[in-house]
Amino acid sequence: MSSSSAPKKSSNEAIRRSSNSFLGDVWVNFKRWNLKAVRNPFVLVVSLVQPIIFLVLFTQVFGQVATGAVNRGGSSISYETYLVPAICIQVALAAAATSGVGLVNDIENGMFEKVLVTPMNRTAVFVGKTAAEVLRIAIQISIIIGLGTLLGAEVATGVVGAVGIVAVGVLFSLWFTSLSNTLAVLTKDQESTIIGANLLQFPLLFVSTAFLPLDVLPDWIRTVAKYNPITYGVDAARAIMLDADVMEVVQVTQFDGLWNAVIPGVVVLGALDLVLGSIAVYMLRRASSSNVQ
Repeated sequence: MSSSSAPKKSSNEAIRRSSNSFLGDVWVNFKRWNLKAVRNPFVLVVSLVQPIIFLVLFTQVFGQVATGAVNRGGSSISYETYLVPAICIQVALAAAATSGVGLVNDIENGMFEKVLVTPMNRTAVFVGKTAAEVLRIAIQISIIIGLGTLLGAEVATGVVGAVGIVAVGVLFSLWFTSLSNTLAVLTKDQESTIIGANLLQFPLLFVSTAFLPLDVLPDWIRTVAKYNPITYGVDAARAIMLDADVMEVVQVTQFDGLWNAVIPGVVVLGALDLVLGSIAVYMLRRASSSNVQ
């Protein structure tokens, strides 16, 4: 009697687990990845320290020279104000790059395999993990904006603008988070994932409008910058920071002021998020216990 009732209980348990809602599965994964981040603060610190070093060193070492390039048109923008949006995007980029490393750790310790054999929705697994990382990125960008303000940067659009910069940074991070997780599933190796992410991260950062205006860059960098996602993220965030249309890679005049830069940037980043996010979910869906061992 007892032996026949035990399997029945197990079956009912499986049914209850498989009938979890999509949001319930998202919440479970959101909590798990937040707990994992709290227990390993080293990754959080590293992804924040490097952009802070860039912010301090670039403003102190190159500030006077770069200010002249920034203000060639007769404006009077401090380099701190000009640079903060770029560092916010760099924070999003660095934090997103570590996303795949966390997934590789799950693969190596067998946790990913356990998740795959559960009846949890694969899309919810990715969404919950991404949501936890988005929260971390939003906090880190807020810290950079606060530090930049202490160094003399000014957000022309005020508190609402600061929230807008955080939102642009989060939107920007989603495509690179997806790419990082795709690399993790493909390589199943921590070093390969880190090298792949960094191989893209730093070259893309320097061949964009992150540190200098487009019109002072060499011709070949201008060409690359037009197709560089970082340019669109930086220009959208910088437009909010300065309350002005600063986008030079595309000329949009249908909107007013800063929206001529923000809306094209958001459209480009949203399209990238959709494409690369779909690829990441597809890779997770096709993953099986046999190919992650």
